[in-house]
Amino acid sequence: MLFNSYIFVFLFFPLVVAGYYWLHHVKLEKTALGYLIVMSMVFYGYNSVQYLAILVVSILVNYLLVKGMDRTRGLAGRRLFLMIGLLYNLGILFYFKYYDFFIENVNAVLKTDYRLLRLALPLGISFYTFQQLSYVIDSYRGDCERYGLLEYAAYVCFFPQLIAGPIVYHDELIPQLRAGENHHIRYENLCRGIYAFSLGMAKKVLVADTLSKVVTVGYENVDALNSISTILVMICYAMQIYFDFSGYCDMAYGIGFMFNVELPVNFNSPYKAASVREFWDRWHMTLTRFFTKYVYIPLGGSRRGTVRTYGNTMIVFLVSGIWHGANWTFILWGIVNGLGNLYDRLFDRILQKIPRMFRIVVTFCFCTVAWSMFRAESVAQGLQMIGNLGVYGDGKLYGEIADVFNQIIEVRLLGRLGLQPLIQTYPWFMLTVFVALLLLACLALRNTQEKVNDGRYGTKRILVIVGLLLWSILSLSEVSEFLYFNF
Repeated sequence: MLFNSYIFVFLFFPLVVAGYYWLHHVKLEKTALGYLIVMSMVFYGYNSVQYLAILVVSILVNYLLVKGMDRTRGLAGRRLFLMIGLLYNLGILFYFKYYDFFIENVNAVLKTDYRLLRLALPLGISFYTFQQLSYVIDSYRGDCERYGLLEYAAYVCFFPQLIAGPIVYHDELIPQLRAGENHHIRYENLCRGIYAFSLGMAKKVLVADTLSKVVTVGYENVDALNSISTILVMICYAMQIYFDFSGYCDMAYGIGFMFNVELPVNFNSPYKAASVREFWDRWHMTLTRFFTKYVYIPLGGSRRGTVRTYGNTMIVFLVSGIWHGANWTFILWGIVNGLGNLYDRLFDRILQKIPRMFRIVVTFCFCTVAWSMFRAESVAQGLQMIGNLGVYGDGKLYGEIADVFNQIIEVRLLGRLGLQPLIQTYPWFMLTVFVALLLLACLALRNTQEKVNDGRYGTKRILVIVGLLLWSILSLSEVSEFLYFNF
């Protein structure tokens, strides 16, 4: 089920909120938690019962592994349970996400003909697997308290963060679900939640989904793009993935607030970053901290000399690229970001003397070019997109890019209001203005967390909330998945 769908907005979400708070109101605390778990599983299994079965088995296996670890006194026995947990979780992730990629490369190198499984990737498997890995590892280290099965299941499958994050730690979510003061509606949190949800919905439906049409046309016609068209398509994808992921994070953040749960911030204006290092402190923040805690630090972090630090950094970015998808494009994207991070480390003192705004522009350009490889279906296509930056051609924008944008309802409405001559004379004008405004918004406006936390909900903000929700809901005729559902 998608946040940006009629069934979620008008049926599922009202039912789960009303039932959850009513059960707490009549003092059925465990029943309320069980109800939240069941509804979360309905949310997850809405399109595939098979996916739901994988999730349920994963929860039970990891819970029992930790129980077994608790009952084992010797260090060797605890390590055995830890190894089983690591092998199980990474094994199931490899089987569903990477098996075919691995076999394809084996076949290509060794000229073999091993059969591919062609398995569908279960939604959110990368996210809920990492959450459970953190619980198993923390349990081994003695860094977490023991939870009952209901609490553990709620931690894993709490639906706002189940499919695309944030990656939440057990001690961030379970105590909030336990707290008695969170078991009744708190109208301040309700307002904050609705505001964040409405902003996220608008980002996804009105911005990201609109830009996806332009990006799709661009990548389907890479051969026809000159440098100016390529730059525009690259920027459109940089904006698409930004507003798509930011929109999901805002909606998850907002839904959490409506349950009196504050999820960790996962997105903090990354295009305001003045370096690649800072970008990764702002983009998918919970994934970055996961890799820092469970990969970078165990490898030695920055405590074992410069060479080891750089090597550990590259390993983290390589793993990050692999985590995002089973394709060489993601691996190269991870390596490129790792090299950018090392460049920042090497020349940090020199770079700090350069004006921040200039460094922000350079970082955005770097990330935008890197995103072109991330979006590409193959390394060859990604390299062709980058190569197109040197193709001047006739100096004109590829017509179909502007045409597909000018067909959206909002642009057609502006045409009927008197702008049609301008649109016909300069078909690229509306798209260029739209992208320029988005760039300005990314650099100049406060982000959702900053707006939500200021606590001001006057008439102007209420009108904005209502307007964005209505506009977004009326635009839900073309429902699309969030990009991070694929990772």
